Amino acid sequence: MVSSIVVTGVMVMIIAPVVGYITAKVILSRKSDMVLLQAKAKARALEQEASDKLKEAELEIRRKEIESEKTLSEKLDEVEKRNRNIILKERELESEKEKLHQAQSQLEEKRKHILRLEEKKQQLLDANIDKIASIASMTQSEAKEYLFDIIREKSSAEIALMVRKQLKNAQDEVKRKANYILAQATTRYAGEFAGERLINTITLPSDEHKGRIIGKEGRNIKTLEQLLGVDIIIDETPGVIVVSSFNLYRRAIATKVIQLLVEDGRIHPGRIEEVHSKVEEEFEQKLYEDGENVVIDLGLFPMHEELIKLIGKLKYRASYGQNALSHSLEVARLSRVMAAEMDGDEKLALRAGLLHDIGKALTQDFGGSHVELGAEVCRKYNEHPTVINAIYAHHGHAEPDSVESAAVCTADTLSAARPGARREVLESFTRRVKEIEEIALSYDGVDQAYAINAGREVRVFVNSETIDDNGAVKISHDIAREIEEKVQYPGDIKVNIIREVRAIDYAR
Repeated sequence: MVSSIVVTGVMVMIIAPVVGYITAKVILSRKSDMVLLQAKAKARALEQEASDKLKEAELEIRRKEIESEKTLSEKLDEVEKRNRNIILKERELESEKEKLHQAQSQLEEKRKHILRLEEKKQQLLDANIDKIASIASMTQSEAKEYLFDIIREKSSAEIALMVRKQLKNAQDEVKRKANYILAQATTRYAGEFAGERLINTITLPSDEHKGRIIGKEGRNIKTLEQLLGVDIIIDETPGVIVVSSFNLYRRAIATKVIQLLVEDGRIHPGRIEEVHSKVEEEFEQKLYEDGENVVIDLGLFPMHEELIKLIGKLKYRASYGQNALSHSLEVARLSRVMAAEMDGDEKLALRAGLLHDIGKALTQDFGGSHVELGAEVCRKYNEHPTVINAIYAHHGHAEPDSVESAAVCTADTLSAARPGARREVLESFTRRVKEIEEIALSYDGVDQAYAINAGREVRVFVNSETIDDNGAVKISHDIAREIEEKVQYPGDIKVNIIREVRAIDYAR
């Protein structure tokens, strides 16, 4: 029994390693097969990926080949097109050369013909000289000089007639062209009438506010008038007061201050000064904004800030009822249209027209001529010489040196002289015209005098027997100087002296 157990244990000990070996070998074999299968799968995946990438590379190469072929085709088409253009240009050049050759040939023929005519003329002249010399017993040089004198005298008369004819044609053409340009300018730009008054009317919520504005013992209205520099008129008209001043800027500030005080309800000297200070600051800023808007609308940037501010200030300046900014804008646009018709610089004409009266924004503060002030400020801020010349020329202080300056001068006259642009009291207008005529009639030798063109010209007829040409010049100068001294008027007054001599005879 024991021996059998021992035998069995020995057998187990012998068989167990063999069985474990076999089992391990089987397991290892299976694992290697699995690894081999996995390796084969990965190899197939890599092979497939490589195949896909190869196909993609082939497709990309093919796409690039197609694009290259397309680009090459386009370049070939472009080269072919250029070659065709070159061939056409060469043909045109050959045609031009042929025309030039023909023209040269014709010119050469004409030159030869002229030479033949000159030679023939010289032969005839020599023959005439010989004939005259033989008839008049003159030497050849004497006969030649005599003949030349006759020809020169005859030619001078013909040349003078031709010159007069050409001069008249030129004058007619210039007048026609000028009328056309003015007609184009005035029809293509139609500005509104610009009128300014000397008063502003303020509507009040009730008549109770009149008492508040006047204040106790009139201290409020006194403060307002002294601080604002205007006249405040409070009468029996219900619900309104009137602000009066010739200075548009001060009047606009005063109107705004009173309106704010009425809305606020607190009206006393301290509050008046506070509101006035605030409104002044707002108006100073608004001046620049108004000028900037004008410059932007006209497309005239860049421009110096001070000039822009002065343009805004023109809004509060008037001349004979015509708003200075509206007038400047009208002159600018008319100048641009006329400069375009005369092949000038439209933008420069626009700029010169806008700035031609810029000195009017300074006259109330500095006094003096707005022409000199405007030229000085434009020169200070490096404006174009044409702009400065237009400022001087539009009032006759200088001659226009360009098309643009001439356009500004004409546009200024059109804007100021058109009906409705400027207003005057009829009585003062009648008195001024009468004074001009009386001044002209007061001179010896003057037969008649008429003020025409709304008083801008006085036409004086003088006695031709007592007044000679030099005397006419002197009378025109003396009348002009006396009108300057005694009469108030806008713009210029032309003194036109007419001295007429008539000679009458009859052909029987």
